[in-house]
Amino acid sequence: MDFATASSVVLETLTKATSQDQTILKPAEQQLKQWETQPGFYSILVTIFSNHAISLNVRWLAVLYFKNGVDRYWRRTAPNAIPEEEKNQLRKQLIANFNEPVNQVATQLSVLIAKVARVDCPRAWPELIPTLLEAVKSPEVLLQQRALLTLHHVTKTLATKRLAGDRKIFQELAGNVFSFVYNLWNSHTETFLQLVATSPSNTDQLLLPLERCLLTLKVCRKLAVHGFKAAETMPDVMALLNATYPRIKSLLPLRKDFSTHAQLKEKLEKLIILLTKVLLDMQEYHAVAFVPFIQPTLEFTVSYVFTETGEGLLFERFTVQCLNLVKAIIKCDKYRPAKEISETKEPATIEAYKAKMSFFTCATLTEICTRLILQYFPLTEEDLQAWDADAEDYITDEGGESWKFTQRPCVEVFFMTLFHEFCETLTPCLLQMVQTVQGPVNPEDVRALLQKDAVYNALGLASYELYDVVDFDQWFQNQLLGELQCKHPRYKIIRRRVTWLIGQWIGVKLSVDLRPMMYEALLPLLGTEEDLVVRITAANTLRIAVDDFEFKSEQFLPYLERSFLLLFHLLQQVSECDTKMQVLHVLSFVIERVGPEIRPYVSSLVQYLPMLWEESAEHNMLRCAIITTLIHLVQGVGPLCMNLFPFLLPVIQFSTDVTQPPHVYLMEDGVDLWHMTLQSSTSVTPELLQLFNNMPALLELGSETLRVCFSIVDSYVLLGPGEFLQMYSGMLHALLSDMMTDLRPEGVTHICRVIENMFRVFPVEAPQLFPDILSHCFKAVLDKEELPQLMSMYLVLIARVMLQNNAFFFTFLSSLASKLGQQPGEVLGTLLDIWMERLDCISQPERRKLSALALASLLVSTEKVIVERFCAIVNCCVEILHDCCREDFTDILLMTENDPPPEEEMEMMEEDRRRRQLSIKDPVHSVSLRDFVQAKLHECQQTHGQDGFQTLMDTVDIEIKEQLQRFIK
Repeated sequence: MDFATASSVVLETLTKATSQDQTILKPAEQQLKQWETQPGFYSILVTIFSNHAISLNVRWLAVLYFKNGVDRYWRRTAPNAIPEEEKNQLRKQLIANFNEPVNQVATQLSVLIAKVARVDCPRAWPELIPTLLEAVKSPEVLLQQRALLTLHHVTKTLATKRLAGDRKIFQELAGNVFSFVYNLWNSHTETFLQLVATSPSNTDQLLLPLERCLLTLKVCRKLAVHGFKAAETMPDVMALLNATYPRIKSLLPLRKDFSTHAQLKEKLEKLIILLTKVLLDMQEYHAVAFVPFIQPTLEFTVSYVFTETGEGLLFERFTVQCLNLVKAIIKCDKYRPAKEISETKEPATIEAYKAKMSFFTCATLTEICTRLILQYFPLTEEDLQAWDADAEDYITDEGGESWKFTQRPCVEVFFMTLFHEFCETLTPCLLQMVQTVQGPVNPEDVRALLQKDAVYNALGLASYELYDVVDFDQWFQNQLLGELQCKHPRYKIIRRRVTWLIGQWIGVKLSVDLRPMMYEALLPLLGTEEDLVVRITAANTLRIAVDDFEFKSEQFLPYLERSFLLLFHLLQQVSECDTKMQVLHVLSFVIERVGPEIRPYVSSLVQYLPMLWEESAEHNMLRCAIITTLIHLVQGVGPLCMNLFPFLLPVIQFSTDVTQPPHVYLMEDGVDLWHMTLQSSTSVTPELLQLFNNMPALLELGSETLRVCFSIVDSYVLLGPGEFLQMYSGMLHALLSDMMTDLRPEGVTHICRVIENMFRVFPVEAPQLFPDILSHCFKAVLDKEELPQLMSMYLVLIARVMLQNNAFFFTFLSSLASKLGQQPGEVLGTLLDIWMERLDCISQPERRKLSALALASLLVSTEKVIVERFCAIVNCCVEILHDCCREDFTDILLMTENDPPPEEEMEMMEEDRRRRQLSIKDPVHSVSLRDFVQAKLHECQQTHGQDGFQTLMDTVDIEIKEQLQRFIK
C-alpha cells in the first residue's frame, strides 16, 4: 500500500475514532492500536495533524496517538521501536514550522516535541534548540508564540533529567541561551508596560505581549534554577533576581486597575506568582547565591503583607507565596550558624544570619505577630457563611501540603515557624493578647468573638513552645470550662475553638487528674442539639485524648457508654464520606483503647455498619475505615466476634477477592481483618473455611500482604487443623512448593514456619502431605545452604520428622537417595555431618533442643553410619544440655497444664491459648532433654551390650564425658 492510500485509510479510521457511536468507535480504536507498531504509522500521523484543513477533533486525536507512541516506542530499546530512519524524518517534520493555529493542539505538539527531546536532545537532535531560538526571533507573531511555547516545554522537560551527564548537558544549554532568553523577557516586559502606558484601554492588544512575558519567564526560571551550579557567578541570573522586585511592584497596581478584565487579570496574577516562584526556587536550590537577596526579600514581602503598602493590592496566592518565601528564609539550614558563631566556617552563613537578625528586630516581630493574629487569623464573613451553609465541608481538614497554596493553613504554618524561631521575643506579645481577650465576651459582638477565636487559635498552635509559660491546668479549670457553658448560637465559634484548643494541649500539659473533668466537658458538645462543627471538633478532641500516651482506660470507663452512643449518633447524622471516616476513626480508637470493655455497647454499631457498608459502595476509603473499625471491634469483643459472621465474612470475602476492582484499596485492611477474625474465633465454620478460596490468588499476587497471608494459613492450622488440611492440603502443597523457589529468604522462612506448625499439629500425617517441600529442605541442607536463617528452618523441619515420625523419615530418606543415585546411608551420613557442623546456625533454645532430641533419638540405632557418629551426636547433646538446663539440671523449656498462667492471660486472644496448648503437647516443652538423652543412652547400652556401649563411650572426649555424667548421673 502506497503512502497516499495508507494516509487516507488512517485518516478515515481516525475520523471513526472521534465518533460518539460505540459500534463505530471501538473497532476504530482497536485498528489504531494494531497500527501503533507498524513502520510509517507515525509519519502518516504527522501529515494528518499538520494539515489544518482536516477536522480539529481528528488532528487532536492524531497528536495524542503520536504522543502516546513516543512514550512507548521512541526509545531504541523499546519493543517494536520506531525505525531510526523514520525517526530522523519525524524530527525534521516536527520542527519544520510552528504555525499551528489552535491553542490546544499547539500545546499538545509542544509537549510531544519535549518528550522526543528528553530522549534525543542534543545528541540525536542537535538542531532542535537553534531552530527554536531562530523561530523565537521571527517577526511573525504566531510563529514566535508557538516557538516560545515549545521552548518552554522542552526546557521544562530537560530540566527534570537528573543523571550527571544529562545535567551537564542542560547546564551547557543554559550557559548558551540564558542571556538571550533573559533579554527577550526584559524586552517583552518593557513592550507590555509601554503598551499599558500608551494604550491602557486596548486590553485585547495587551494579552499577546503578556503571554510572551509569561512564556519567556517560565524558560528563564527553569534555566536559572537548574542550569547553573554556582548561580552567584552568573551576572544575568543575579540581574533576573534583582528585577523581580520592581517588576512585581509595577504589576500589582496593574492587576488592580484591570480587575474588571478577567483574562488580563488572570494573566497578570500568573506573571506575579511566577516571579515569586523564581525567588522561592532560587532560595531553595541556590541558597548561597540568594544570600544578598535576603534583606530585600524580607523588606519587600513584609511591607506588602504586614503594612499598609499592600492594602488593595494583595490577592490570596501572592500572600501565600510571600509568607512561604519568608518561612523558607527562616527555616533554611544554610542560614543557621553554629551555636558559637565564631565556629561557623562559611562566610555566606554568617552574612545570611546577620541579614535575618538585623531585619527581625523585636519591634518588627511584634508587629508581624500582632498583624498575623488580628488580621489573618480571624474567620471571615465567607468562612462563617461556609460554616452555616455546609458544616461538614467547612471542617474538612485540608492537611497535607495545602499550606503551599491556601491562605489559612499557610498563615498558621508561618505563625508556628516564626514562633518557634523567635519564641522568647514573641511569647510576651502573645500572652498580652491572651490577657486582652480573657474576660467574658458579649455573644452579639461578632468582632470580639472573632478576635478571641484568633488569639485562642494562636495559643493552640504555639502550645509546645508555651509549655513552661502557660499553666494550662489552671486556665482550663478557671476560664475554658466556663467558655463551654455559654450556649448562645453565635458563641459556637468559641465553643468550637476551645474544644480544639483542649485537643492541642492534651499531649502538652493537661494533667492526668483533670482528664475526667475534660471528658465531662466534651460529652455535652457531642450532643445532637449542638452545632455540627462543634460536635465534629469534639469528636476529634476525644480521639486525641483517647490516643494520648497518658490515657487511662479506668478513668474513661464511666463515660464509655455515653461517648460511644453519642459518637454513633454523630456517625449516623453526618453525610459526607470524609466526615464519616473521621468519626469512624474516633470510634476505632475508643474500641481499641478500652478493649473488652466495649462488648456491652457494640450491638447498635453492628446493626448500623452493614447499612453503611452498602451505602459506601462508591467510596473505597470509607470502606477502608469500616474495615479498620471492624478490626478493632473484633479484637475488643474476642470470641463473640463469631456472632458477627453474617456481616463480617462477606466483608472479608469481598475485600480480599482480587477479581473485584476495589481490592486494590481494601485488600491490605481486609487480610488484617481476616487474620484478626481467625485469631479471635473459638472454632472453624464451613463459611470461614470457604473464605480460604481467596487465598491462592493473594499468595500468587506476592504483595506486601504476603506475611499476613502466611499468618492466616497458620491461624487456620491452629483453629481447625483437621477440616482445613482435609480441604486445602493439596492446594497448599502446590502453591507453597512453587513459592519456595520464587521467594526471597524471608518469604521462604515464613513458609517453613507454616509447615512446621502443621508438623507440630499432625506429626504423623502432615509430613506425608508435603513431600516436595521436604525434598527441597533435604536438598538445601545437603547442598550446604549458606544463609543461616534458612539452614536453621530446614533443619527444624527435618528434626520434626525424624523425632516424631521416625518410620516415615527413613522411608522418605530412601526414596530421596534413590532419586539422587546414592545409598540411604551415604545421604544420611552427609546430612548428619552437615547438621552437626552447622548446629550453631540454630540460635533459638527451642529449636536447638529440638535438634538435640532428634539427634539423640538416633543413638539407639545399630546402623553403621549412625554408630560412626556416636561421639559427634553426644557432643551436640551435651552442648545443648548446657543451653537448656538450670543449675539444678532441670529443663528450662518444660511446660505443663499446672503451670501458673501468664500474667497477661486476661488479654490473651483465643489463638494465643491454642498456641499455648499446642506448646504444652510439643516434645520440646513436654519432654526433658536430660531424661530423654539418659533414656536413649540406656537403650543404646541394652542394644550394643555393655562392652559395645563402653567402646562407643570411649570415643567421647573425657571432658565431654564428665559433663555428660554430671547431667545424667
